[in-house]
Amino acid sequence: MRKPRDYDAELKALEDKARELRTRKVQQLGELVIATGADQLSTDELAGALVAIAETKETAKREAWAKRGVMFFE
Repeated sequence: MRKPRDYDAELKALEDKARELRTRKVQQLGELVIATGADQLSTDELAGALVAIAETKETAKREAWAKRGVMFFE
């Protein structure tokens, strides 16, 4: 007979992995803010700028920002 699967252990392992990925994402976003110099902005300024960017639906603006981002990372 086969050994039964330990679903609780598998679920815990997945939850741990998800937590690790969320932590890594937050850390990388913080590093990006620092690398771009945006850490010099106040929290309100940074949040306002990010909200404005997220709300922008204009494809041309978004493409221009993407190109500038690519140039930043090169």
